[in-house]
Amino acid sequence: MKLFISTTFRAIKKTACFIALLLLLLHSNAQTASGKYDIVWNSPSQNAGASMPCGGGDIGMNVWVENGDLLIYVARSGNFDENNALMKTGRIRLQLSPNPFTGKSFKQQLHLKEGYVTVEGISNGVKATVTIWADVFKPVAHFDISASKKIDVTATYESWRFQDRVMKPRENFGNSWKWAAPKNNVYKRDITDFDRNGVLFYHYNSEKTIFDTTVIEQGLDVVKKDLYNPLRHLAFGGFFYGQNFLPSGNSLGFYENTDYKGWQLKTKKASTHQALQLYLHNAQVEDIAQWKQALDSLQNKAGATAAKSFTATKQWWANFWNRSFIEINNNDTASKGWEVARNYQLFRYMLACNAHSAWPTKFNGGLFTVDPVFTDTTKTFTPDFRNWGGGLHTMQNQRLVYYPMIKNGDWDLMQPQFDFYLRILKNAELRSKVYWNHGGACFTEQMENYGLPDFAEYGTKRPADFDKGVEYNNWLEYLWDTVLEFCSMMLDEYYYTGKNIDDKIPFIKSCLQFFDEHYQYLAKQRGEAPLDSAGHLKLFPGSGAETFKRAYNASSTIAALETVSFKLVKYYSDKLLAEHADTNIAASFNTAESIYRSIPPLEYRNFQGNITIAPAKSWERINNTESPQLYPVFPWRIYGVGKPGLDTALNTWNYDTSVIKFRSYIGWKQDNIWAACLGLTKDAWELTSQKLQNSGRRFPAFWGPGFDWTPDHNWGGSGMIGLQEMLLQENEKQILILPSWPKQMDIHFKLHATGNTTVEVNWKKGRLVQLNVQPATRLKDVILDGKEASTLLVH
Repeated sequence: MKLFISTTFRAIKKTACFIALLLLLLHSNAQTASGKYDIVWNSPSQNAGASMPCGGGDIGMNVWVENGDLLIYVARSGNFDENNALMKTGRIRLQLSPNPFTGKSFKQQLHLKEGYVTVEGISNGVKATVTIWADVFKPVAHFDISASKKIDVTATYESWRFQDRVMKPRENFGNSWKWAAPKNNVYKRDITDFDRNGVLFYHYNSEKTIFDTTVIEQGLDVVKKDLYNPLRHLAFGGFFYGQNFLPSGNSLGFYENTDYKGWQLKTKKASTHQALQLYLHNAQVEDIAQWKQALDSLQNKAGATAAKSFTATKQWWANFWNRSFIEINNNDTASKGWEVARNYQLFRYMLACNAHSAWPTKFNGGLFTVDPVFTDTTKTFTPDFRNWGGGLHTMQNQRLVYYPMIKNGDWDLMQPQFDFYLRILKNAELRSKVYWNHGGACFTEQMENYGLPDFAEYGTKRPADFDKGVEYNNWLEYLWDTVLEFCSMMLDEYYYTGKNIDDKIPFIKSCLQFFDEHYQYLAKQRGEAPLDSAGHLKLFPGSGAETFKRAYNASSTIAALETVSFKLVKYYSDKLLAEHADTNIAASFNTAESIYRSIPPLEYRNFQGNITIAPAKSWERINNTESPQLYPVFPWRIYGVGKPGLDTALNTWNYDTSVIKFRSYIGWKQDNIWAACLGLTKDAWELTSQKLQNSGRRFPAFWGPGFDWTPDHNWGGSGMIGLQEMLLQENEKQILILPSWPKQMDIHFKLHATGNTTVEVNWKKGRLVQLNVQPATRLKDVILDGKEASTLLVH
């Protein structure tokens, strides 16, 4: 990479001439999600733990039939209460009379290709189907009922937040108080009542929330008015309604450990067709009347286009599945390979249910958590609970949710995570200014949706003279570098799609600026020169993930800074080539190049005479079970198949004792990804197939809890990444296909590469039978086993 810098300006002065040879291209119709990947159940479920996901836009639903009732948990991104818990919207209960779901004929199906769920049954002389779907373009969930003869329906909106609820101490781990909550901390009740023949419900946050307590704790009172605060006066909720329904009273009951109150709607008259809608709205408003008015507007607009909405939603899903896919052993549905590919597609569906959200998909359950006792029987809390919080984001986990979207071409799904960071940039910059009086954005590993460290994790029993910008926390202290992975993803959007990312460049610059200024500041505070004798930053104190603590020159941080600054330099050089003598761009180029040159080299050590990548130059203690010495392989791709120094990375995998000790496929473990990136076919398949095998729950992609919660989204995400890396990697301009794939297994895939490129490969019975590369000019760059793949194509 460093060679590139010295030649950049010479390259800019020259006129580039590129002559592309149009090579033979085998065209094919791109695949979409196959109906054979649909999940079909022929019997009802015992409880919510055996539910099926359904969703779209930013709505997630868990659907199941229990004791003849059709039940649906509804969740929407952004439902943050005063404690910064991510609250469920509520639960819907549908009861049909006569009841078709109590007989022997039953079918519940996730229609994967079209994104909806149906429940069918025949009993008591009636056949009925309920279709559950979420509008991808508007926050509306639909429940459409058709029957062979006229039936009555009771539809109940159920809420456990019908009264203030004092939390059990451990229950606060589902919000941002964790172990430091006030005594008898309360989840405040929602406002719920019948309104205009429907059910209106909402939660309206008060003026003061945990945000205010956090600001005081962390000494940011002086800039409070300038801090972004997403909790103050946030209203979330909705309206449950059906045209042929009327209010019919309340119900009371218990589900698992939690009491609830229901608001029942009943059909005015029996009919063969019934339809109910759940309209949802979130907004920060000074007056709740503003929120109600916006909700009414949503209902009016959605009602006017209801007939077209389902068609448009199904078309969106069809387009989504056409972007990319992976299919293994298509003709052997009993094989482990087929199971892995099916579960890959199922999890991609779960991720896509949050495609149009204002908020990221949470690693610890996403939109599909249920009663916590179905994950941990000791957690007798409400359905709002998830371990590791709701508004709290742990970024080493979040990144594994978002990396697989790159090769899937799902850039629209990535925007909520990017927007999350852009919204809190100012708060992170104010941290640097208030605490150290220098520039740049200081992001921590665990941080709230307002960009500050978690109240409890920050340290409530801090020494008086402890640096207020640092978390007083053995796990999280000095762990700043995770944000650089999201900087890299933002730059990848440019390299993969060519999209203008000028709106994200200030964010990336600010993150790099923090490391440059902060570590020079710390060196001066110690009475040292700001840079070492070679002109490099002295990255101390730092952290090699959460594992190698108080590290000096952690390799994970070095690899991150080197890669992101290099990508930024390349971005500016492209801009200079396109826009010539733009002085602002030239100055930005010089700044980025200066930071790039100040990054120290990676550290190495020796095991049994074998040179390996070291976690850091030195460290004080080992605190967790991560292997950041392999981060230069992934996510930073300094080492890999076909790249210089592969032997050193392989030595690290084979001989480093902590790497070997910490190896696993559970949860957020990345060993399957590293094995794939290093060309270790046997290890890559073994670990990836373990990750993506059936979960052991009724829905096969509800993995977990791992180290976090169920469904564990960083478990699924890391499985997806590993499978992608087995199939497609890049080395400079080369696109390597099947670099760590077991060649005896059939595989058909379509994935994305840099340069607006898609690669579709069909490998069958040990031969390449299909290769479709778009644009065709990239065909010559596709390499299989060291040769141009097109020369190995069997017609």
